[in-house]
Amino acid sequence: MYFFTLLKVAMFSLLSAKLRSFLAVLGIIIGVGAVIAMLAIAAGAKAQVLQSISAMGTQLLVVRPGQHGPGGVHVGTQQNLTLEDAEAIVAEVENVHAVAPVIQGRGQIKYYENNASTSLLGTSVTFFSIRAFDLEKGRLFSDAETERLAHVVILGPVTVENLMGQDNPVGAIVKINGMNFQVIGVTKSKGDQGWYNPDDQVVVPYTTAMKQMLGVDYLREIDIQCKAGADLTTVQGAVEALLRRRHRILPEALSDFEIRNQAEILDTASEVTRTFTILLGAVAGISLLVGGIGIMNIMLVTVTERTREIGVRKAIGAKDRDILRQFLFEAIFMSGLGGLLGVVAGVGAAKTIGSLTMFTVQIQPQNIILAIMFACVVGIFFGYYPAWRAAKLNPIEALRYE
Repeated sequence: MYFFTLLKVAMFSLLSAKLRSFLAVLGIIIGVGAVIAMLAIAAGAKAQVLQSISAMGTQLLVVRPGQHGPGGVHVGTQQNLTLEDAEAIVAEVENVHAVAPVIQGRGQIKYYENNASTSLLGTSVTFFSIRAFDLEKGRLFSDAETERLAHVVILGPVTVENLMGQDNPVGAIVKINGMNFQVIGVTKSKGDQGWYNPDDQVVVPYTTAMKQMLGVDYLREIDIQCKAGADLTTVQGAVEALLRRRHRILPEALSDFEIRNQAEILDTASEVTRTFTILLGAVAGISLLVGGIGIMNIMLVTVTERTREIGVRKAIGAKDRDILRQFLFEAIFMSGLGGLLGVVAGVGAAKTIGSLTMFTVQIQPQNIILAIMFACVVGIFFGYYPAWRAAKLNPIEALRYE
């Protein structure tokens, strides 16, 4: 009963000055809406970044040649990773599930009158499982085709669209750097990753790329997939020790290669996006604090206007704590109402941003609950002083107030 009395008085107080109450609540609505929308953008960005990294493959280590140059000035990439290194890794290092040698260059691909320049990748069949590529059409090349330097190629979906449009590419003959290749498969789309588009490339057996197309005997990288549950850091250490021994690197010398650990990349990306989330949340939270200051200002004005009412209540027996609860409840009611309306505004703003822009948004229930709780805390914090001031009024002076 006491609660409903407080609620009735609070609603009457709000309705008695509609415009002023609306402006006070508006600050909370904007603050809560901004918090929810900004956190939704941050959560979407985090999910997008982690998805892009996961699309590179799972349980992944990537070995690449180091940089070289005189006096510590890096002027180029060393050419020191070989097929024998890849074979040694899969044969000697524990918890290695699969290894794929990778050679990369540029290829001019032609189909009838259409031609395009695209990324040329030479690798083994294990590359597709390591890098989480699935086929949309056709098949993978076999180990036998790799051994006999077969002229078979697997295309990315963007490459197919650029060259062939809606035609079925499987079985077609295309020219790559002037040589005929038969298309045997098309990969499923993985999306442009900014620095690299896996959908716009051609993949051939590494033997064909090395001996007939690019004329190289070194690798651009060695992709390593560790067994499920294996500790990537431990495997990385074992691979590093093996390659240093094979490359005859002295203990005090730097390695002539580098190893990228997918787990470390994920941790770094998570840390960056976490900082980004805190930054956006803090910026949006400032607007919520400004809204709280607005509530405090309105409540101080309300206390002044209702000084005589407070005196009457005290004269008929209301205690200080009753007055304190009444005005504090009004502040919490205003901030809570603003919080609920702010949730609607924030969810709507987030969905609108997601539909009209390139941003990916994720509305998380915990962020909505956090925003509402923060709004109520703001109401308590900024409403307490006006309520305390009202409770401490002298009833005799309050009755005399005009």
